[in-house]
Amino acid sequence: MRTVEKLLEWLEKPNAVLLWIGLLAGVAMMLHVAVDVTGRTVFNRPFAGTTEIVAGWYMIAIAFLPWAWIAERDNHIVAGMFEHIGGPRFSFWLEIAVKLFTIGFLYIFTWQTWVRALQQTRAGEVWEAAGGFIAIWPSRWVLPIAGASMGVYLVLRVIRDLGRYFRG
Repeated sequence: MRTVEKLLEWLEKPNAVLLWIGLLAGVAMMLHVAVDVTGRTVFNRPFAGTTEIVAGWYMIAIAFLPWAWIAERDNHIVAGMFEHIGGPRFSFWLEIAVKLFTIGFLYIFTWQTWVRALQQTRAGEVWEAAGGFIAIWPSRWVLPIAGASMGVYLVLRVIRDLGRYFRG
């Protein structure tokens, strides 16, 4: 069990790094949009490619990179309608079941997004913008990275939780 605890502790740093990258993407998006709006309204010159960069880069990082950090703190969305049915034992097993279901979903999500990221990387995916083309294929890798990081963390959490439960 100590190994699992150490691994969970070790994963806190990469999870925090992914969160901070997502936060920096949010700040960069706000600055980028502010420059675009200012350029468009004050100088009558919009910043080319803002919509494409926001949709293809910033929003992806903001939405997906914090997943493992959110799972680490149990801050994901929960439907508490079943929590009051049983006692602590029921709540524990319900939480384990939800984590296992989430792990299954993340496995499929990570696998499919990895396949798609590989395809788009090989194709050199770009989006056309007013000023030319914007490479989008690198941002496709954010999804499998986010899914895998959350999945690994949840697997270790289930192992730790079950170990604690059966140890008493």
